[in-house]
Amino acid sequence: MGYRSHLILVAAILASFVVSLYSQYLNPYYLDVAINVGVNVILAVSLNLINGYTGQFSLGHAGFMSVGAYASAAVTMFLGPRWLGERTALLFFPALLVGGIVAALAGLAVGVPSLRLNGDYLAIVTLGFGEIIRVIFRNTDQTAQAIKRWTTEPGGWVGLKNWLKDTGWTKAILDDMEKLGGALGLQGIPAYANFFWTFGFAAVTIYVVTSLVNSTYGRSFIATHDDEVAASAMGVNTTKFKIIAFVVGAFFAGIAGGLYGHFKQSIDPRGFDFIKSIEIVVIVILGGMGNNLGVILSAILLTVLLEKLRDFGDYRMMLYSFLIIVIMLARPQGLFAWPLGRKDAAPKP
Repeated sequence: MGYRSHLILVAAILASFVVSLYSQYLNPYYLDVAINVGVNVILAVSLNLINGYTGQFSLGHAGFMSVGAYASAAVTMFLGPRWLGERTALLFFPALLVGGIVAALAGLAVGVPSLRLNGDYLAIVTLGFGEIIRVIFRNTDQTAQAIKRWTTEPGGWVGLKNWLKDTGWTKAILDDMEKLGGALGLQGIPAYANFFWTFGFAAVTIYVVTSLVNSTYGRSFIATHDDEVAASAMGVNTTKFKIIAFVVGAFFAGIAGGLYGHFKQSIDPRGFDFIKSIEIVVIVILGGMGNNLGVILSAILLTVLLEKLRDFGDYRMMLYSFLIIVIMLARPQGLFAWPLGRKDAAPKP
């Protein structure tokens, strides 16, 4: 990787900054599609570390995305005005990091107890996690209201009532929980995300994942993918590397969620459901598992394709699914899975 990769990263970030300066002259619809492409690139490349390079099968990436979206929005909407007044834009970058860190902690919480599982069993666990997160965010307002009722009505929790009375910050937390929107979603998120932030973080995600798997330390991810039993016999702590992959992947999924929320200015629990997780998995599979370049191209292709199919109205998702099936039958190894100069170890007879 070395100097050349650093140069490419800096060039990509600078290019994103230059394009962002002129983004106001772009058609808003095309800019929206471009931001969706950038967010999907971050999601797909981060999931590729888990599913492609480490050989796991996660269906909970949309859950990590939702954690990052809500956590970063909570920082800019609730904490920012209290700390900085009208200058909440200064907290956007820290808010994205908070979203990523909280999502990474969620990935750790899921990874530690479940990554001794493999295949379908792990997929079921991560799918359940994604649905649990969605239901939690859908009911935050009702939960906050219930806690307030328990601490104010006769016969409620006396100890909790006294604690809330003595600590004003706990009441502020409950008020903020109630404002998270519940089933109606969270509205009014500041529009801080733009082309620079989105594609700058996309470049960083690609750089980190590629550098990680191509490093001496990171070869253990590929060893875990190729043969977990053999890797364990050679002294590789496969559980450790699966957890690392989950935490890193969840961190960048949280970043993607923060960028998504601060561009769309509203988030809804229904936007992070099982279908969103499947959409990310499809991008990774069609791009070629363990092939970052292919995954990037797949994210661009499928995001643009889904937008172009809007012209077909109610038939849009049916046509999209049909095209996915055709591609999978024609290229089961992935649409952009190329040999890239690999040769057989010995000539075939």
